[in-house]
Amino acid sequence: MRAQSDLDRLLTAWTPSDDQQAALLERYRRFASEHGQASLEKSGGPVHFTASLVPFDEDLTRVLLVFHAKAQRWLQPGGHVEADDVSVEAAARREGREECGVPIDGALVPAQLDAHELGGRFACHEHLDIRFATRVPSDAVPHVSDESEDVRWFPVDDPVVREEVGALVAAGLAALRSAGRAG
Repeated sequence: MRAQSDLDRLLTAWTPSDDQQAALLERYRRFASEHGQASLEKSGGPVHFTASLVPFDEDLTRVLLVFHAKAQRWLQPGGHVEADDVSVEAAARREGREECGVPIDGALVPAQLDAHELGGRFACHEHLDIRFATRVPSDAVPHVSDESEDVRWFPVDDPVVREEVGALVAAGLAALRSAGRAG
């Protein structure tokens, strides 16, 4: 139940960056209200919330991505909220550590909402992803997990980054820079 009250708090405090994000936020709030705790559980139905993380190095010039084994593409680390996760942020932090093998100790900054349907290689139908940005030590050495075929640092302007996760990286950079000015 703690993760559910955290989700409610998070969605209430979330500030959308544009009209598309505002529309998604309203959808997320309705879904959370209608489905309660089940909205956070993989077993709660074919549509549920997930948490992901876009880790940048300290000077925001590189981003850490994983080559996802099922999706067969470069993505940010992320996944389902587990029963032991006390919050959506805790789930994103755990996923980042598990999938990248680097310390995720810094502040997590809300960056983007993304609802996406999944293909046939997944048991789920749709993920309502809540995405955070963070900084990790620039000298962190990533390690491949069982869910990934590779994990590596990319320059934020790399063609792979632009093609695969360009909008997310841009949103993450904007969120971190904005949080830096506010802090």
